[in-house]
Amino acid sequence: MSKLPSGTVTLLFTDIEGSTRLLQHLGEGYRHVLDEHQRLLRVVFDEHGGHEVSTHGDAFFVAFARASDAVAAAVDGQRVLAAHPWAEGVGLRVRMGIHSGEPTVVAGDYVGLDVQRAARICSAGHGGQVLVSRGTYELVARELPPGTGLRDVGEHRLKDLAQPEHLYQLVIPGLAADFPQLRTVGRRTTNLPAPLTTFVGRTRELGEIATLLGCEGVRLLTLTGPGGSGKTRLALRVAADVLEGFPDGVVLVELAPIDNPALVVSAVARALGVREVMGQPVLETITDRVGDQRLLLLLDNFEQVLSAAPVVDRLLVACQRLKLLVTSRAALHVSGEHEYPVPPLAVPDPELRLASKGLMESEAAALFADRAQAVKPDFSVTAANAATVAEICRRLDGLPLAIELAAVRIKLLSPQAMLDRLQQRLPLLTGGARDLPARQQTLRATIEWSYRLLDPTEQRLFARLAVFAGGCTLSAAEAVCDLGGEVDVLAGLDSLLDKNLLRRSDGDQEEPRVGMLETIREYALELLKVSGEAAQVARQHADYFLVLAEQAEGLLSGPDQGMGFRRIDADLDNLRVALAWSVAHQQPETTAKLAEGLRLFWEDHGPASGGLRWLDAALKHHEDLSQPTLAKALSTKAGLLLIIRGDREQAKPALKESLQLSRDLGDTTRVVRTLSYMGIVAMQEGDHKQSVALHDEAVALAREQNDSQTLATALINQSGVLMLHGDHVEARRTLDESLVLVRQLGDPRGIVYVLTYLATLALAEEDHQQAVPMMEESLALGHELEARRWLPPPCAGSGLPPCIKASITARRRFSRRASPWPVGPRTPTSSRTVCGAWPGSLAPRADHSEPCDFGEPPPLSMKQWGFPPLMSSRYADAWNPQFAGGSMQTHSRPSSPRAERPAWTTPSSTPSNGAAALRSRPTGKQEGAVHPVLP
Repeated sequence: MSKLPSGTVTLLFTDIEGSTRLLQHLGEGYRHVLDEHQRLLRVVFDEHGGHEVSTHGDAFFVAFARASDAVAAAVDGQRVLAAHPWAEGVGLRVRMGIHSGEPTVVAGDYVGLDVQRAARICSAGHGGQVLVSRGTYELVARELPPGTGLRDVGEHRLKDLAQPEHLYQLVIPGLAADFPQLRTVGRRTTNLPAPLTTFVGRTRELGEIATLLGCEGVRLLTLTGPGGSGKTRLALRVAADVLEGFPDGVVLVELAPIDNPALVVSAVARALGVREVMGQPVLETITDRVGDQRLLLLLDNFEQVLSAAPVVDRLLVACQRLKLLVTSRAALHVSGEHEYPVPPLAVPDPELRLASKGLMESEAAALFADRAQAVKPDFSVTAANAATVAEICRRLDGLPLAIELAAVRIKLLSPQAMLDRLQQRLPLLTGGARDLPARQQTLRATIEWSYRLLDPTEQRLFARLAVFAGGCTLSAAEAVCDLGGEVDVLAGLDSLLDKNLLRRSDGDQEEPRVGMLETIREYALELLKVSGEAAQVARQHADYFLVLAEQAEGLLSGPDQGMGFRRIDADLDNLRVALAWSVAHQQPETTAKLAEGLRLFWEDHGPASGGLRWLDAALKHHEDLSQPTLAKALSTKAGLLLIIRGDREQAKPALKESLQLSRDLGDTTRVVRTLSYMGIVAMQEGDHKQSVALHDEAVALAREQNDSQTLATALINQSGVLMLHGDHVEARRTLDESLVLVRQLGDPRGIVYVLTYLATLALAEEDHQQAVPMMEESLALGHELEARRWLPPPCAGSGLPPCIKASITARRRFSRRASPWPVGPRTPTSSRTVCGAWPGSLAPRADHSEPCDFGEPPPLSMKQWGFPPLMSSRYADAWNPQFAGGSMQTHSRPSSPRAERPAWTTPSSTPSNGAAALRSRPTGKQEGAVHPVLP
């Protein structure tokens, strides 16, 4: 190292603004950026005669014998850094401070106040800014590099230095010249604590809150949310971010240690450094001191001193430029208050399969990883544990406190072991940092803090509401939680919402819903169990949802089926809780009624296997069931067995018993449905004569009953059998009649089935002009019903997927080619393949994009067509050109498109009633799975 200059020396300090954030963003790549930054600046400093005194991390300390050389080096350094092609996402901004003085050289280094002054000048600036002292200004004012100027930024106090310094900013042509106010002492009063951990996520919330605070009409902004949602940390970060916008400072007032509202004024005075004046109220002294200052007060943890809210109002009235940012578990309810509910962190989408890199886009997962690495540096999210970490975050509702408490357990527990223990959350979520308030060291303590702020009536309601899983409507809460008229449920719900122990979710329901985060519900359930009211509340809960289940048939078959399905889906967890309660308390009648009432939901939305499980639990006690309930349960079980499993052997005895009971009870609707099921079973077994008789009887009974819904159902089921045997004329006549009925009834679900069947017939006869509009209407109605298991998502709002239209085009081209139909022994076709016998190479792509050529009609999945899954497995063989009517057909290619058709596409030339048509068909045994369609 060369000898350092002595005498009057100009000292230059530099450092990278936001180097910590840059390190976190780049990881290992930060070292390369730092090295490149140092290389560039060293070249510039050497060119201008600089002596590198020291380098610490991203900071340079360089001495120059001439002040003009130091200024020229700073100008060139900023230009070189600005022009360098940094990697994408790297915004390198270096601040520089220059001061001229007479430091002392000791052991190859400089010491003295001039060194401290130069360092403090650098710290006062912003990235890309160059600040110089008056001493340097006087030496270089007439020797500036061409085009460069000096802007007077005034006198400032620098940290730890008694005497203020007059500062100037270098204005460099082509580079930024406008910067925020300098970071100097006395310009802004603030006592915000330095963060001890990384702030993760909340980008949207930070921007929205800062924008609100910048609005002239917003003077009181309250951040509300449940305990552990991160209100304090978010408020502190926002306050630091907006510091530049409050010239007179940002002051934190910590209210957590206070439980007496009368002490709030003293806490504010202490934070502001206001001393009491004899004979003057403290609040008046505060307002005199604040006056017209543009100041932001951050009042943290206001929930336990809410009755002190009038103090807030008086401060705002007396101090016209004062703004207040408040954190509280409940709103203050004073004039001019703006409330900002702080949501939990975004959790990974359960519908997506995330890789480890994609998982980090979730704020909750990123926080878990950050805090886990703080206690176990070698922890990382990998492909092996990404799904487990995602589920942990979901189980913890995205609550930052819960995630942080869980993450510190990574020293002992693997992610999977942690997830296994989260069946009960509260025992695991303990052991917070010792420097945190006691209420934040365990999740239980955090929730208990909120619970103790409730009055006794609110506490009872809070515990009772825990019986609901997945939330509830207001009417459900009133019906279940008012045990004896001693609780005003509506007022209590409003208060619990206000205190953020409940959340409101309107969704698309007619009635608003409220619910708890699962972490909070677990605590409330503990309270309910020890309250002595658990049995009564659970009984009322089961009774309420039994009524809903009994109404489900009407909700799911009437004109407003979409709303009905959404209502049942919203309360599915509650219905399961009621089912579980009825089984545990040996109430088979209740179990059977609940499960049977959800028949249409099990069939269309699933999981139908769950319906079977509950029905089996009830039927184990069949002797305790009433005759009507037993008949319905047996019929519903048989239907689900056929629909889900194709299990006719188990279905047959249930159908036989249900039919006898239904006849004895005079339940014609149940008789018709059971006969239709039995007709399908007979068809599966190849007993066509019996199948015909059963379907004819079902239709005849439905006509006698003069019930349009029942008749439409019977006709749709009969048409399916006709379709299977290739009698398209009779099948179409039956479907046309049923279509009139379901349209008159306003039954969207029935319309979807009938149109899909009619489109099947049209395609079988290559009548594409009829098939396409039918399928488009069917798809549109299916989406309105939100029957997720019926329809492919890519079809939403776009009519038929391109792959379907391409398939139709391929059929048209195929029909004009000379090529034999494929022949061979018949094998069961896949339940997902419409034209499985066509060996085309044009299987539709996963994204429904157009196939690249049309050599042969592609094997097209029923799911891609948007067919109901019941049809996918039921009528796949009806699309197979290898056979018709249950027997193998051998076809030769027609010489012209219409000269001759394969038998499976040729309509019967002798229309007749359904029975006659079926009796004319071969009676060979059929193995294809044929399941009933019962809208």
